[in-house]
Amino acid sequence: MSHLESELKFLKDELLAMHSLVRLQVNKCKTALIEFDTDLAKEILVTEKRVNALELKIDRDCENILALFNPVAVDLRFVLAALKINSNLERIGDNAEGIARYVMDVHEPFPKEYINAFAINEMADVALSMMDDAMLALENEDTASARKIFLKDDSLDIINRKATRTTIELMLRKDPMPLHFLNLMSIVRKFERIGDQTKNISEEIIFYIEAKVLRHGKIID
Repeated sequence: MSHLESELKFLKDELLAMHSLVRLQVNKCKTALIEFDTDLAKEILVTEKRVNALELKIDRDCENILALFNPVAVDLRFVLAALKINSNLERIGDNAEGIARYVMDVHEPFPKEYINAFAINEMADVALSMMDDAMLALENEDTASARKIFLKDDSLDIINRKATRTTIELMLRKDPMPLHFLNLMSIVRKFERIGDQTKNISEEIIFYIEAKVLRHGKIID
C-alpha cells in the first residue's frame, strides 16, 4: 500500500468515526426530547466540542493530502467529497445540539399529544435511517444505499410542510402551552435540515464513486 493509499484509508476511517459520533448525537437528541432527559441534553452539548474538533482535524488532513500528494481521478474526487461530507456532518451535529437546547430551555416535558401531532418520532427515525444508509454507502462504496436516501428525504419534507398547519391549528385552539408547540415546530425544521444534510452526503458519495454531480435531483456530467 502506497503512502497516498494509507492516507486515504485513514481519512475514510476518520469520516466513518465522525459519522458514528454525529449519528449518536442525533439519537441522543431524540431520546432527550421524547423522555425529557435534560442530563442527556447537556451531554450532547459537551460532545459537540468533540464533533467540532474532529471536523477541524479532518479538514486539515484533506488539505495535507491535496498539498502533499496531488491526487487525481477517483482519489481527488474522494478528498473533495470528504471535505463536503465532513462539513455536512458537522452541521448535522449543530442541529442535534440545537434540539438539545430546546429540551433544556423548557421546564416540563413536551406533551405526548404534541409529539404525536408533529410526528417527532417518525421524523427522528427516518433521519436516523437516512444516516445509516449514508454510513453503509460510505463504508462499502455503495451508491444504491446512497440513492435510498432521496426517497426518505421526501417523507421528511412532507412532515415538515404539515408542521406549519399543525402549529396554526394549535394556535387557533388557544392551547395553554404555546411555547411547547412552537419549539416543536422549530425542532421539526431541524430534523428536516438533518435530512437535507444527509442527502448532501449521499450526493457527494455518488460524485466520488461514479464521477456524477447531482444537483437538484439531476445528473450533471
